[in-house]
Amino acid sequence: MSSERLKGKSVVVTGGGRGLGREMVLALLAAGARVTAAARSADQLASLAEAGKALSGELQTITADIRKSDDCANIVDAAREGFGAIHVLVNNAGLTMAYIYPKRHLREDTPKFWEVSDSTVEDVLDTNFIAADRLTRMVAPEMVAQGWGRIINLTTKIEIMNRAASAPYGGSKAALEMTSEVWMKDLEGTGVTVNMLNPGAADTDGFASKEERELVAKKMPLIDPACIGAPVVWLASDASDGFTGRRFDAEFWDAGGDAAEQAKRTGSPMGFDLKSE
Repeated sequence: MSSERLKGKSVVVTGGGRGLGREMVLALLAAGARVTAAARSADQLASLAEAGKALSGELQTITADIRKSDDCANIVDAAREGFGAIHVLVNNAGLTMAYIYPKRHLREDTPKFWEVSDSTVEDVLDTNFIAADRLTRMVAPEMVAQGWGRIINLTTKIEIMNRAASAPYGGSKAALEMTSEVWMKDLEGTGVTVNMLNPGAADTDGFASKEERELVAKKMPLIDPACIGAPVVWLASDASDGFTGRRFDAEFWDAGGDAAEQAKRTGSPMGFDLKSE
């Protein structure tokens, strides 16, 4: 991966302190991007900054809780002040099933939606959908004005969204995906693209606790979180011009292959039209 590929590009990544977010930040830095990484944990961001020192890009970090409007505004302001513009927004931060149903893989029964508290539902929707919507509305006018931009939203498989014991996670991702399709249509012809990136079941705390992951790994392979790096770099680059309204499955992306071919092979229409093209 060329260290100059994203030179001059200013990228905002939410949830950048750990797991998939950390891997994306490091991949973007390795490609020469100027990255503003936001997370709630100052310790995670300190570790990220140390890991990013040897990479060619520039990194600034900001501690923020994206459930709060003022914190979202602070992230955007920091990116503009630090790097002069915002070219790419990666809406990665999310609260997953591990937050909603702790130790669900160790249970003999199937969790039910009525077990979930009001505060948990609100946290998940505020983080997974409302914050992404808010941040995108904050940066979209600037991207339109500069004639180029990338909105990259982390998602999950549709069959995960609507399966039993997926609420409210599935609903939050479904809302984000349908809204992303609307954004794509509203941004048509502006040079700003909107795409979804599905990492698969990654071997991270966001998927499940270590104890649970060891159990799950006996039944199905878990994805190396580093697999998210190659597709997010391609999506953030000029090479992805013209690709919009797509969802890409990172787990099937061959980082050593031609990126355009990988995009065609792993991509499908965004949204809920399941008809084959």
